[in-house]
Amino acid sequence: MNSKKEKWIGKNLSRKEDEILLKGKGMFADDLRFADLCHAAILRSPHPHARIRDIRIDKALALQGVFDILTASEVGRMSGPFPAGIPARMNYYSAAVEKVRYVGEPVAVVVAEDRYVAEDACELIAVDYERLAAVTDQEKAMEPGAPILHDELGTNVANHRLLRYGEVDPAFSAADLVVQQEFRFHKYSSTPVETCVVIASYDEATEVLTLWSNFHGPFALHSFVAKALKIPENKLRLIVPRDIGGSFGIKIGITSYLTLIGLAAKKSGKMVKWVEDRREHLMALSSGAERKAFYELAARKDGTILGVRARYIDNNGAYIRAPEPANLYRTTGNTLGPYKINSIEIDAYAVTTNKSPTGPNRGYGCQQLYFCLESMVDRLARELGQDPAELRLRNLIEPTQFPYRTPSGGLYDSGDYPAGLRKALKMADYDGLKRQRQATRKQGRLFGIGLAVAVEPCVSNMGYLNLAFPPEMRARKGFHSKSGAGETAVVKMDPMGRVSAILGSTPSGQGHEALVAQVIADELGVHPEAVNVVTEMDTFTRYWTISSGNYSSRFASAGLSAFAQAARRLREKVLKIAAYRFNVATEKLTVNDSKIFMEDEAEMLIDFRGVAGLAHWNPTSLPDDIGPGLEISHLFNFPQSDVVDDRDRVNSSSTYGFIAEVAAVEVDRDTGVINIVKYISVHDTGTVINPQRVEGQIYGSILHGLGGAMFEELAYDEKGNFLTPSFNEYVCPTAPQVPAVKIGHVSTRSPFSVLGTKGCGEGSAMTAPAVLANALNDALSPLGVGVSELPLTPGRIWQAIQASEAGKPPP
Repeated sequence: MNSKKEKWIGKNLSRKEDEILLKGKGMFADDLRFADLCHAAILRSPHPHARIRDIRIDKALALQGVFDILTASEVGRMSGPFPAGIPARMNYYSAAVEKVRYVGEPVAVVVAEDRYVAEDACELIAVDYERLAAVTDQEKAMEPGAPILHDELGTNVANHRLLRYGEVDPAFSAADLVVQQEFRFHKYSSTPVETCVVIASYDEATEVLTLWSNFHGPFALHSFVAKALKIPENKLRLIVPRDIGGSFGIKIGITSYLTLIGLAAKKSGKMVKWVEDRREHLMALSSGAERKAFYELAARKDGTILGVRARYIDNNGAYIRAPEPANLYRTTGNTLGPYKINSIEIDAYAVTTNKSPTGPNRGYGCQQLYFCLESMVDRLARELGQDPAELRLRNLIEPTQFPYRTPSGGLYDSGDYPAGLRKALKMADYDGLKRQRQATRKQGRLFGIGLAVAVEPCVSNMGYLNLAFPPEMRARKGFHSKSGAGETAVVKMDPMGRVSAILGSTPSGQGHEALVAQVIADELGVHPEAVNVVTEMDTFTRYWTISSGNYSSRFASAGLSAFAQAARRLREKVLKIAAYRFNVATEKLTVNDSKIFMEDEAEMLIDFRGVAGLAHWNPTSLPDDIGPGLEISHLFNFPQSDVVDDRDRVNSSSTYGFIAEVAAVEVDRDTGVINIVKYISVHDTGTVINPQRVEGQIYGSILHGLGGAMFEELAYDEKGNFLTPSFNEYVCPTAPQVPAVKIGHVSTRSPFSVLGTKGCGEGSAMTAPAVLANALNDALSPLGVGVSELPLTPGRIWQAIQASEAGKPPP
């Protein structure tokens, strides 16, 4: 056999889990089976804001098959409020203690022999509510006299920071023009195929609470749940099954249910299972934050952008739930996108209202950022009469400037942004599109071209969470600063020489198994099919860290870096054992297909089974500097992921990709319907481990962004009533609305990750709202109107068209 090793990174290795899933053999949380399992149903508030006077459960308890009922007042006695990442005090429990603050907030939990009985019992619970005035608009919530959600806070402004980077005032003074615009980014969520599932069991003898759940953690929220439950972290066991049917960040909201169902199990003495239905998911789980923003952009006549002023007002719903108010701060390092702008001021507010709480949604914070920023760049181009592509190229960071430090502290690792945009323009036939636009407009049709460029932050640095605290508070003695973006990996070889890789988190459909197998195959010298990848999570038995989890597009950079280094360490040990066995230098050995050769020789010295036999079966034959066993546990961390400095600068992510998109649309004058004619998306994801996996993630993120831009909205009326409790009202894109997409790549290796990888999982979810809004506004420009509010529904567009034809400003 030839000793030359085959390379696997960069190949389209098939997903390992597909065959299992296609045969219906997946192991999801709802597939777990236990004896004597009881079921829970949650009674939820029908009111957006009310005081709970009394809860009467006697009739419900008398129903045959009901074992116990946990009420909100008992939740207040048995547990504590969740820790919050803000200086202000806010009592957020897993159920409504004293007051309900949004429609759908839990009020009681029924534990019964089955879900049917539990649901029937919920209808027998009598709750005496004192209705209170509600507020759903974040600006109105900030006004004097507005209903106060949290009396202990005394205001609805839960967090406020004024952040200034660079010389903002001089930049605006030197500007030839300043463009301004107000924006509204709406509240929308994700629709994973699998909703939340929690199974809880409390062991009185060991005082251990075990929770089985489809949570994509554990990361820091494990400790948050333990603290709320008032139990030590080493008494809280979280187990995640092998398969999760999607998450997109939304399932971080499951932490309140981990606590609530855990309390129900502890009180009842039963093993309790709760499965979220779709109505509960839409009404009460989580969503991205609604944002109202006001932007000012200062520029020279030649199009050079000098500075930005922005005011963000985020509607975080009824509570600031961890990791919120991170939506305001997650983008700090990349808040100026791919542009070499030297100054920015951000006036940021996190506001509570009588809507469901918010949290991460695919692209966390970047959807809002780029919708506003890229709309402003297009507005500047129109004001100057410049081509929006040329204006962007003038302001993009140059390839020679990397690694590039942004004014707000971001450290962009690598990139060729002009090449990425030029490739997107070429793939779109940009000049041809402009000719098509000119021809169609002569016919009276509404045809538009949109551009968007963005930096994609990957692998969040936990340090940015401290931006919610001003520098003087962070400087106090006893303040615990955060930093880091670590991930863990375990690679081991059994006594027969077979390799297993154990993840520190559970994937939710991304295909991590194939990626890990490819990386280990290259690093260790084995075939990918020979690597067994273990994905289920158990916090009692797995190696994990406070930042371990499946979020922030972190796996390709942090996770694979950990596995690459773990595999390298295992390879070194394997070669040391072989070198000792044959009395040769390790540098003379090479590995291929689980066999060890002398360099440039075809004859095998020993295979992995022989090496493993020595390490496992005859460890005393090895010298002390080698030692027994063949298992490597490795923690990889980005050293660039440091704490926030005393000027509020922070490298809020660890690697940074790039996105350039071009979209062409035509708008129907009579209906306001948008037809997407062309959609081009070019990405820099660093080293591509598996091209199919990358393109799948990009395509999925485009559809996610398309849904948010044009269809999906969690809507409320002014009184706080929830209006979109099912897919009849919460509209998602379906196959006929999905455009043909062309995807391109301009890859630059990251110098910070082990393999040069960056992320791609969130990608176009960040840019799709911006590029589609820009295309729409270009189409409407002959009418002298535009839209700065999402979603881009036919009704909203039609109203703008009608207002133009009537000579009135659009609503």
